[in-house]
Amino acid sequence: MKISSTPTPTPNTNLCRGIPARNTITPLKDKRTFIIAPYFDNRKNNMTRVIAIVHHTEVKELYCWFCHPSSGEIYISKAEINIHSDRFDFPYGATDLECLEPEDWEPRYVSIHWSPKGDIDQLPLFEIRNRDPESSLVDFTVCISTMFGEYNNVLQFVQSMEMYKILGVNRMVIYKNSCSPLMEKVLDFYIAEGIVEIIPWPIDSYLSVSSQWHHSMDPKDIGYYGQITALNDCIYRNMYRSKYLLLNDVDEIILPGKRVDWKTMMQKLQRQYPGTGVFLFENHIFPKTVFTPTDRVNISTWSAVPGVNILNHVVREPDRKDVFNPRKMIIDPRRVVQTSVHSALNTYGNSTKVPMDVALVYHCRDPLQANLPRESLIKDTTLWRYNVSLIGKVQKPDILQ
Repeated sequence: MKISSTPTPTPNTNLCRGIPARNTITPLKDKRTFIIAPYFDNRKNNMTRVIAIVHHTEVKELYCWFCHPSSGEIYISKAEINIHSDRFDFPYGATDLECLEPEDWEPRYVSIHWSPKGDIDQLPLFEIRNRDPESSLVDFTVCISTMFGEYNNVLQFVQSMEMYKILGVNRMVIYKNSCSPLMEKVLDFYIAEGIVEIIPWPIDSYLSVSSQWHHSMDPKDIGYYGQITALNDCIYRNMYRSKYLLLNDVDEIILPGKRVDWKTMMQKLQRQYPGTGVFLFENHIFPKTVFTPTDRVNISTWSAVPGVNILNHVVREPDRKDVFNPRKMIIDPRRVVQTSVHSALNTYGNSTKVPMDVALVYHCRDPLQANLPRESLIKDTTLWRYNVSLIGKVQKPDILQ
């Protein structure tokens, strides 16, 4: 059988079977390739794009096996293995496996194998998503990757969730590795409300994972619990479900400075910057160690809830000289091919840096400049514009009970 980058038909008397993949992460038998999900992508040519994690030197060849559901005919094409450039020296990295599809029929399932030979019945079988896009889009989906380390910053999470809702979120997708029992109850509340979707992310069952972003800081298999892979999967998973995606961490809020919500802000930005598919917002640290107390935000019932009260943290660190100020993104997912954490790597549109007075990323966390005196910090009470509505929503029954 001749194998090339062009699919070659091979007759097969057996109808399609295979072992249906049921988990978010599926290891192949080589133990060097982990499949997340395949997605139909016809923006350039008809292909199945498989989001995966692979070892950057040990995986040399992979093949895409397509089976015709009625005839049992098998098409095999050699995958183009495209490891994302932002691997940060970890052995494993986010990877696109690009598989050209048969020309005369639309496959609904694909199997990935290290060889062009074998028994398709013994291979994992993956449903190809996005073959039939949803007809209507929500406006805003937030992609959170990843929740790990028995996450228990409950108060800040709830406050951020309610801020997202005030600003216009329709859906929040969380790639969850682990969290505390109390956080689990909070997630259940928002799942029942219909706004949170949980993607199980047990990556540490397969690889040694780092909680750092660079291999030199923590020499494990993959960085930051596979964050980059999760972000890319979130883009394709929601490509035809959401007009915009926000790619940010759970302790970050893209906070408008001039508009009251994301929709009015994005309408203005789209008019100003036509052709833009990626909007980049400056990340600013609001240290959780520096308090600005006020009677308006100190709610006594919150004191028993673990986590940070973001309303008490309205001073930010100044920019550091000659230090890159990272950004987070609002993207049109249909214009993005690959993303990293702070920028898109491959797009069909422009990337635009949004001026800080239009919006910034409110990032309430440990300080990066802990030795700065209080008078060197910049007071920024933009968040307090939402005090009344935010407090009322967080105080709702059942969320923090």
